[in-house]
Amino acid sequence: MLTHKAFLKTLMVAAFAFSLAACGDGEAEDAGEELDEVVTDAGNAVEDACEDVKEGVDAEDDDC
Repeated sequence: MLTHKAFLKTLMVAAFAFSLAACGDGEAEDAGEELDEVVTDAGNAVEDACEDVKEGVDAEDDDC
């Protein structure tokens, strides 16, 4: 009887894990893409600000 209960618990956990894996792929991918976009935008904003500061102080090298 104990083995039967353990088997049923394992089966239920596996079914739950598979259902989560099947449902969550699209949302996780969308969130990852959005995070990549935010990080890229932030990096571009920092680079633009750096270039503006260098232009303001007449630095020889305008690239950051």
